[in-house]
Amino acid sequence: MAHFTYKARKRDGDVYTGEQEAEDRYEIYKSIKNSGDELISIDERGSRNPLNFSFSLPFLASINTHEKIIFARNLGSMIEAGLAVSRALTVMERQTKKKELKKILSTLNNQISEGKTLSDALAGYPKVFTPLFISMVRSGEQSGTLAGSLKLVALQMDRAYALQRRVRGAMMYPAIILFAMILIATLMLTYIVPTLMKTFTELKLDLPFATRLVLGASDLMRHHGFSVFIGLIIAAAAFYFWSKKDQGKYVIHYAILKIPTVGGIVKEVNAARTARTLSSLLTSGVDVVDAVSITRDVIQNVHYKKVLDTAGEVIKKGSQMSKVFTDNSKLYPIFLGEMIAVGEETGKIGEMLLNVAAYYEEDVEERTKDISAIIEPFLMIFIGAGVGFFALAMISPMYSLVNVI
Repeated sequence: MAHFTYKARKRDGDVYTGEQEAEDRYEIYKSIKNSGDELISIDERGSRNPLNFSFSLPFLASINTHEKIIFARNLGSMIEAGLAVSRALTVMERQTKKKELKKILSTLNNQISEGKTLSDALAGYPKVFTPLFISMVRSGEQSGTLAGSLKLVALQMDRAYALQRRVRGAMMYPAIILFAMILIATLMLTYIVPTLMKTFTELKLDLPFATRLVLGASDLMRHHGFSVFIGLIIAAAAFYFWSKKDQGKYVIHYAILKIPTVGGIVKEVNAARTARTLSSLLTSGVDVVDAVSITRDVIQNVHYKKVLDTAGEVIKKGSQMSKVFTDNSKLYPIFLGEMIAVGEETGKIGEMLLNVAAYYEEDVEERTKDISAIIEPFLMIFIGAGVGFFALAMISPMYSLVNVI
C-alpha cells in the first residue's frame, strides 16, 4: 500500500486536500470521480510500511518534453486520419522503445477501453502531463476537435521548449568561461602559488597586501580545501532551500529581472509564454478563468504569477483583464495589454495573443543570438581584472627581491 496526498475540487468549486493509502493512484482517482468531485493533482508519498523498502530514480524513468511533443503530435495525426484513440495508442505503444512511455501508453489504452476519456486517463499522470495538456485535451473532447487540440498542444509545447533551449544556449558560453576561470584559479592556488610562497618566505620579503591576500587564499586551499569544499556545498544547499521558499523566490526572481540585458530577455520570454499559453487554451475552447489559472501554473516567476492571479480575480468580477496587464507594464510590455484589449473588443483574443507570442518569440531569438557578443566584453574585463590582480600580486615582490640583491 502506498500513501498518497491529493488535491480535488468539489462540484461547487471548493478546493480541498486529503491523504489516503491505496494500491495505486487510480484507486484514489476512481474514488474521487465516483463521489462527483474532480481530481486536480495527486502525489505519492511512499508506503507507510517500514518493511517495504523501495528505491527508484525518477529522473531515469521520466518522459522528457520532446517525447511528450511527439506523443501529442502523432496521436493527433492518427486520430485525424480516422483511427480510434485506443487503436492509435496501441500503434504508438508498439513503436516506442522507452519502457516507461510504453507502460504509460498501455495503461492509458486500458483505461480508455474501460470507458474513461483520454483526458481523465491523462489526469492519472500529473507528473507527466501538465494541467495545460490535460485541459486542452478535455476541451477538444468536449468540442469534437480532439485531433486539432492535440496538434495545438504539441505546437504550444514545441514553441515553449524551443524558447527555453534558446535562452539556455545563450547562457552556456558565459557559464563555461566562468567555470574554466574558477578551475584555473583553483589549480594555480593549489600548485603554483605555494612554490612562490616558499621563495618569498625564505627571503623574508615585505609583501604587499595583494600578495598576502593571494598567498592566504592559497594556504586556505591547500590546508583546508576539504573544509572549504564542504562549506560551499552547505552554502549551496542552504541557498537552494531558501530559493524554494516564498521569500527566496521573491528576491531571486526580482533580482533576475534587474540584471542588464538578461532582465529584458526574461521579460520577453514571460510575455511570449503567457501569450502563447493563453492563446492555445482559449483557441481550444477552455474557459477564460481556467485558462488564466493554468497559465499561472506554467509561468515560473512569482511576480508574473501575481499579475495572473489579479487577472483571474478581475475576470471573475466581470471586468476586462487587459487593464491588469497594462497596469503592470514594468513586467509585461504595454504591447501585450493593448493587444488583449483589441482582442476583447473584437472577440479575437486568441488570435491577438498568438500574434503577440510570435512577435516576442522572434525577438527573443534575435536577442539571444547576440547575447554572447554583448556579454563577451564584460567577461573580458572580468578576466583581465582577475589576471591583472594576480600578476600584480606576484610581480610586486619581485621588485623587492631586486632591491635585496
